Amino acid sequence: MAAKSRTANRITETRGDKRLNVTLLVVLGAFSVSVLYPLIYVISASLSETSAVTSGEVWLFPIGFSTNAYTAVFESPLLFRSILNSLFYAGMVIAIGTFATMAGGYALSRRDLPGRNLLTFAFMITMLFSGGMIPTYLVVRDLGLLNTVWSMILPGAVSVWQLIISRAFFSQTIPHELLESAKMDGASDFTFFFKVVLPLSVPVLAVNMLLYGVTTWNAFFNGLIYLTDEELYPLQLAMRNILVQNTFDPAKMAGVDPTKIAEMQAIAGKLKYALIVIASIPPLLAYPFVQKHFVKGMMIGSVKG
Repeated sequence: MAAKSRTANRITETRGDKRLNVTLLVVLGAFSVSVLYPLIYVISASLSETSAVTSGEVWLFPIGFSTNAYTAVFESPLLFRSILNSLFYAGMVIAIGTFATMAGGYALSRRDLPGRNLLTFAFMITMLFSGGMIPTYLVVRDLGLLNTVWSMILPGAVSVWQLIISRAFFSQTIPHELLESAKMDGASDFTFFFKVVLPLSVPVLAVNMLLYGVTTWNAFFNGLIYLTDEELYPLQLAMRNILVQNTFDPAKMAGVDPTKIAEMQAIAGKLKYALIVIASIPPLLAYPFVQKHFVKGMMIGSVKG
């Protein structure tokens, strides 16, 4: 009887279901290959012999093995400086942007904030209309931020979309009764925010930190229009110049041994692949640590109740 029951409960696939499954496997397999092949090719090219990359012999796996492109990146003062710049810019935007977004989102979620709906509407208007690139440039110039590290930090320090997401999270997660209870125990607004709200807001905190970090790490346009000093260039701008010009001029770097300059000129074609790999590492390392909270935070507002 038990065997018959299991047989009856077993779902049999029709011929159409089997065809659909095969089609989905083929489509997903093709999509996976299209995503993985460029990544594998870039890694293989960065580790292959310079002559194999220059002659176009590399298709999938490395030909020979050489890490001279990575060595050149870290021995180059300009390129290594750009990596440190990007880490600094991303770290500052994560700290400033996350704090401002969390504080602003919590304030907008408070029912006792006068005009909170009007303030929220004013913030949302900026998502639909903006002053444009030239007015923004003039503001940055008049504030004296041109060609400074702050031009890479302050203009993108707060994302309105993330502010709205944080507001929705606080509205759904932090009940007003919890605030009233904390105030009865003598807690101030600041004490409640730092000791109660933030510990309960790990998912949205992870979302903000990851989005601010990845966005800033991948940004190059602000550096393109606000920076002229190569010492302040982020990695993405340095990499963009190499990719667009398809060349690298190590002669610009003062204090570098002429022998090293000749070596770097020879591996200029490989250098861009090494930079792409280096630029991809921080987001790939950061995401697994915040994946659980990131998924939960991104689901805010998708399910009611």
